[in-house]
Amino acid sequence: MVGSTPTPYVRAPGGFRENYQVSTFSFTKCCCCVFSLIFIVAVIVGVIALVVFVVLKPKKPEFNLQSVQVLSLETDPPLNSALTSMEVLLTLNIAMIFSALNPNKVGIKYSGSEFYVMYKEMPLGVAMVPPFYQPSHSNTTVQTELVVTRVNILQAAALDLIRDATVNDRVPLRITGDVGARIRVLQINSPKVEVSLDCQIVISPRRRALTSKQCGVDGVNF
Repeated sequence: MVGSTPTPYVRAPGGFRENYQVSTFSFTKCCCCVFSLIFIVAVIVGVIALVVFVVLKPKKPEFNLQSVQVLSLETDPPLNSALTSMEVLLTLNIAMIFSALNPNKVGIKYSGSEFYVMYKEMPLGVAMVPPFYQPSHSNTTVQTELVVTRVNILQAAALDLIRDATVNDRVPLRITGDVGARIRVLQINSPKVEVSLDCQIVISPRRRALTSKQCGVDGVNF
């Protein structure tokens, strides 16, 4: 009608509040759907991995010290001289070859390992074994070197070392360390298996060779 007054716009009571509640409910519902989907996928992957592990029956890998080669063994003062000082500086270089046996139908992923070399419970140095992957049903060898450069040995141990090297021609060493391994199936790694390796070896300074070796496994930790 001509001359009529337009009706003013009036916001419905609680309209903004209702829109906010609807948006919040939609966001919460979306988050619940996403988390539920992630949970379902994780459960399916876990069940598949469990079935695969039960069918394959994975076995513990074997890790052992295969051989040791003495590259150099020197002392300052020299081994054949009289011990006049309160200390002896030892220089030692030995090459070690470790063997890894995988009896499983799937591959094994080894983490990096550290092996400590000791003379009568006195630490001399650390040999590093880098991480590596081993295929199924295989025997792999890994080589590493221990390089000890002018390590200070106190007189009590120095006297024993010189007597062992010159008179007995046998220097006992202990090599110990932990090896971590995981079985890998369908790009999924199993829980870590840790084996503690402990080897007692004897080297001949004159022949620069290994004369005896005895290794054992202290325990298996999961």
